[in-house]
Amino acid sequence: MRNAAEHHHHVWCFLITFTLIPLFIASVDLITPTKPLAQNNTLVSSAAEFELGFFPGIPNTWYVGIWYKNIQERVVVWVANRDSPLTNSTGILKISPDDGGLTLQDHAGRSVWSANHSATASGGNRVAELLDNGNLVLREEDDDDPDNYLWQSFDYPTDTLLPGMKLGWDSKTGLNRYITSWKSAEDPSTGDYSFKLDVYGYPEIHLTNKEKIYYRSGAWNGLRFSGVPEMRPTSPLLSFLFVRNRDQVSYSFNLLNDSMHSRLVVKHTGALQRFIWIPSSRIWNLFWYAPKDQCDVYRECGVYGICDANASPVCKCMKAFEPKDPQAWSLRDGSDGCVRVAELDCETDGFLAMNSVKLPESGSAYVNAEMNLDQCREMCRRNCSCRGYSSANISDGSGCVVWADDLYDMRQYAASEGGGQDFYYRVPAAELASAASGAGDDSNKTRQTIMIVGIVVGSAALLLGLLVFLVWKKRKSETVNIVERRGPRERSQDYLLNAPTIPSKRDQSVETAVDDIELPLFDITTLVIATNKFSDENKLGQGGFGIVYKGVLAEGQEIAVKRLSKTSVQGLDEFKNEMKLIARLQHRNLVRLLGCCAEMEEKMLVYEYMENKSLDSILFKKNKSSMLDWQTRFKIINGIARGLLYLHQDSRFRIIHRDLKASNILLDKDMEPKISDFGMARIFGGDQTEANTKKVVGTYGYMSPEYAMDGLFSIKSDVFSFGVLVLEIVSGTKNRGFYQTNNQLNLLAYAWKLYREERALELVDSAAGEEYVAGQVLRCIQVGLLCVQEQAEDRPNMSNVVLMLSSDFVSMQQPTHPGYCLGRRPTETNSSSPRMDDESCTVNQVTVTMLDGR
Repeated sequence: MRNAAEHHHHVWCFLITFTLIPLFIASVDLITPTKPLAQNNTLVSSAAEFELGFFPGIPNTWYVGIWYKNIQERVVVWVANRDSPLTNSTGILKISPDDGGLTLQDHAGRSVWSANHSATASGGNRVAELLDNGNLVLREEDDDDPDNYLWQSFDYPTDTLLPGMKLGWDSKTGLNRYITSWKSAEDPSTGDYSFKLDVYGYPEIHLTNKEKIYYRSGAWNGLRFSGVPEMRPTSPLLSFLFVRNRDQVSYSFNLLNDSMHSRLVVKHTGALQRFIWIPSSRIWNLFWYAPKDQCDVYRECGVYGICDANASPVCKCMKAFEPKDPQAWSLRDGSDGCVRVAELDCETDGFLAMNSVKLPESGSAYVNAEMNLDQCREMCRRNCSCRGYSSANISDGSGCVVWADDLYDMRQYAASEGGGQDFYYRVPAAELASAASGAGDDSNKTRQTIMIVGIVVGSAALLLGLLVFLVWKKRKSETVNIVERRGPRERSQDYLLNAPTIPSKRDQSVETAVDDIELPLFDITTLVIATNKFSDENKLGQGGFGIVYKGVLAEGQEIAVKRLSKTSVQGLDEFKNEMKLIARLQHRNLVRLLGCCAEMEEKMLVYEYMENKSLDSILFKKNKSSMLDWQTRFKIINGIARGLLYLHQDSRFRIIHRDLKASNILLDKDMEPKISDFGMARIFGGDQTEANTKKVVGTYGYMSPEYAMDGLFSIKSDVFSFGVLVLEIVSGTKNRGFYQTNNQLNLLAYAWKLYREERALELVDSAAGEEYVAGQVLRCIQVGLLCVQEQAEDRPNMSNVVLMLSSDFVSMQQPTHPGYCLGRRPTETNSSSPRMDDESCTVNQVTVTMLDGR
């Protein structure tokens, strides 16, 4: 263990060493048996596109790797000895005189890594060369065939796929090439995440964590992977190639503009990202990434379920199927999937079509490239185990793919997204008849429809009446039993337990809003019992909305119940706003709304329960803040950033939260952050970027200057709040406002002062522990300061924030002065000094109301 000052010293020594290395390095064009590569040399490609040499990793480790030659930030794209580091920089990369292979030896002459090649002849005439595509090759010096390599680094990728490099299987070498993440930003050893082509069945690529799939590309359909609509064959930047024959099954890409660079990387955080280097801007641009939304999560909607990111809820069953667990489905948990409504009958079954869908998981699918779609249908019809079929190549409609197993991990795309393809699945004849369009006698169909609807409606009305009577009777009986067990004082204090004995009075406007979004309704009795009559022991917190209680439903599910106070600063409009917004939003970093209640003048929202409550309940508590070590804090920062990016850019709407703060960040059992409290949020139209309001509402310390002073809010005002949050998470200190008194700096001013004095690491909370990567912390502090810059146009948008946080090599601008005021209006108190907890302030003669609710 080492303290922060020591760590700071090590990091700066590391940076200085790393920066000064090029001053003493001479480049060579070939490695030969008589000319090895030592620490004071680099191997450079002929057009100086790439460079190979020694570089330092975590303290006391050295590696041999390849990076871009003419890009200032050193982006390592391949590592030779990733799992066998040198303990100092005195290693040597040479051609072995024994077998002619490429080998890396340490200072004692021991081999720590060697190229895995099959040649055994003498290496007297062999050379190692770095090509301009980034490929390190071993070849015979006098061989006239430029592609006749004895060994090449492209066959052994690390975390990066370069243009021309292949993923997949090669029959000649027996290799199945895939990329695997680094262990951390400074440790290139093999990490947990891999991006690997499944070469069996109908090939597709999987992103895995310790061999467990969590993202699937969908199968290659002749133009693209069916689950990656961004792979457009008309792209002006990239072309994609997929080969499937007896010699290989592989995927690769190429650049169409030689002045640019592109790389596909599996990050140590688990994200799959494609970057494009544009010379004019001299930065790496994040071009594409996955997974990007809830529907990218592997098997999110279970067997025979379809995920639709443009719907709410996102999971639905295929026609002729129904939820396996209706209760879980109503609570927006579709992982159990769907079951058939009626059994199949092989003789009479037919097929229903789905358009623009990501094809089902296809590793065990059967492919016949010679069949057309009609022949494919006939083969599937005759085979009773066939569950569905599709065309193998949508570019010309050729080929046949058949699924005989259950169907998993399908996704629906909107026509405008251009993803997916047509898929046909097996259904009973009755379902086929009901779904057919324009077939049969229309009048007969109409009469049948009317008859069926009449029977269904009549039966439903009868059943509903019977159910209402039984529920009323049961509630009355339960209420009598409860009241009889309670003392006279308890009976007079709690009206809620008597409420179910009289007809429920619902808020019609709320109920209409619920109906519009198909949000489950909880009756008040269920929530009274679940929260133990809203007891103080179940109280989780309190804010401007009211009190939040923990509850446990009858089946054991834990919930959080947010109860609108009659004296709430926020009101019914905010209640309905939050209900409508959060019910339509689905992301792993947004809290999930399970339902609501609007009875007996009560307004309540029911959420998933967060085991670790709110961020502020841990971060700002001295006896708890040590629960948040640096890696946990960094994970929380990244999770909040991804959730905010979803609100601003990736959801169906552009959402401005307007009240982002530590108390509105909830933490689940794994410390995964969830953004909550959408009562103040606003929806923007497609082209709208900002709006103005006369009612400025927000929380002390998190509001941007333009919002506080002029009522102007935009995505950049949310970015400001995020920046405050980042600095709070790093420091463990609450920002007490955007003021600077004569004697005291607020958090933004203090962070800015340390940053300018190159003492930024002093900001780190001691409770975060001593084991952290200084470069990562400094990057977070710089991102935080960029987000709280005074001018809104200077602040980055959240897509750039996510990129800056997730990449160690992205160029970042230097921040300018943060947005805080230089004076404050003191409150009249008995003290001679101004209070630090004012609930209102005056800025430029504009009075701002602050909500410091939790």
